[in-house]
Amino acid sequence: MERNMSLEKVKMPELDPQVRATNFEEVALGYTPEMAQEESNRCLECKNKPCVSGCPVQVNIPEFIHEIKEGNFMAAYQKIVETNGLPAVCGRVCPQESQCEKYCVRGKKGEPVGIGRLERFAADFAMSQGALGAKKTAPKKGKKVAVIGSGPSGLTCASDLAKKGYDVTVFEAFHTAGGVLKYGIPQFRLPKEIVDLEINVLKEMGVKIDLDMVIGKILTLDELKEMGYEAIFIGSGAGLPSFMNIPGENFNDVYSANEFLTRVNLMHAYQYPSYDTPIKPYQSVAVIGGGNVAMDAARCAKRLGAGHVYIVYRRSEAEMPARLEEVHHAKEEGIDFRLLEAPVEILGDEHGNVTGMKDVRMELGEPDASGRRRPVVIEGSEYVLPVDAVIVAIGQSPNPMIKNATPALKTQPWGGIIVNEKTGETSIPGVYAGGDAVTGAATVILAMGAGKTAANSIDEYLSK
Repeated sequence: MERNMSLEKVKMPELDPQVRATNFEEVALGYTPEMAQEESNRCLECKNKPCVSGCPVQVNIPEFIHEIKEGNFMAAYQKIVETNGLPAVCGRVCPQESQCEKYCVRGKKGEPVGIGRLERFAADFAMSQGALGAKKTAPKKGKKVAVIGSGPSGLTCASDLAKKGYDVTVFEAFHTAGGVLKYGIPQFRLPKEIVDLEINVLKEMGVKIDLDMVIGKILTLDELKEMGYEAIFIGSGAGLPSFMNIPGENFNDVYSANEFLTRVNLMHAYQYPSYDTPIKPYQSVAVIGGGNVAMDAARCAKRLGAGHVYIVYRRSEAEMPARLEEVHHAKEEGIDFRLLEAPVEILGDEHGNVTGMKDVRMELGEPDASGRRRPVVIEGSEYVLPVDAVIVAIGQSPNPMIKNATPALKTQPWGGIIVNEKTGETSIPGVYAGGDAVTGAATVILAMGAGKTAANSIDEYLSK
């Protein structure tokens, strides 16, 4: 086949915005084999592979794309899983535009190669063949490792250690495994069945998953060591929501995005009445924040029947941390963006129910420490947005439970576990950490990269 020199990626088929805003079906439908081969033909197969340098788990991108180009879809999948244990997940939720695709040579003139779309295609093809299957594991070493948390960093660490021959047990606080992949990311972006398939592969490799195990409450790190676990990886995520500390935040219909999304996703409010966790029906919802979590919460609120959903963000669209694709999808679905605005008070009635949110308009001043221009209040610009629910999506920090139960574990003032970045080792020998528990809320793939780093370090530590 001739090289495809189109400046644009092959478009991804999507559900119609009018239809999808009323259901929780997956929005992006994936490439057909013909589309995948057409897109793979845009890859220049550069010798120096700049795209790989942008991948936190170092997937051999040109090689797997070459296999798609040749029609060897299963071989493409095998090439990806050499380094990435969750390709069906990453192909859907990675911010490729700021990672692998950012360095793609084709992106210098026109759009980069659709690396994420091709990764998803290869993983979905393997799933369609029923060929996800367990990865090869080395002979058993007879050494036990505990992994705390079954989100992306914990799953990756567990997978890599199992491949190396360790006996791995994952301790998960919730009643189901998957961490943020289950409670945070909605069905329409990442179907739960896909997460379950990836977790089953781990179980086939011999990884044990203990549910309803809140480490720091039920068992301490010291007790895990007494049970014979020679190394421990903490991948407990960032489950502690941040609030704004403005008047009215304690009214009944004010949610943290964490609680709202956990009710919708993990407790299946989106399948009510088949499941008995309803979310009160709202007419008009304000979501505070401009990241992916804010987009997820807004798009869920819309699907649950709210007529008006607002994103209230204190900077302009250029500063929004959410993925471009998420913002684009939210706009298509009718989410109303109130940019350069900030809430100063949530209003309610005598029963404690939300009746509105008082906002002020902002303008951008000089850059602050983050390099983004600081929003400054425009005097006298207050007005009331009539809403009956507010969702606060301004970030999460690590849950302090493990830290509080482990005085020797050194943490940042805001709660992140302090580690050696090259190895993932904490202040306690044999204890490693990674993902959002270290960085605060970040991306799935960065958490996976940290899980991978720690697995290599644990292997080195236990081989001594």
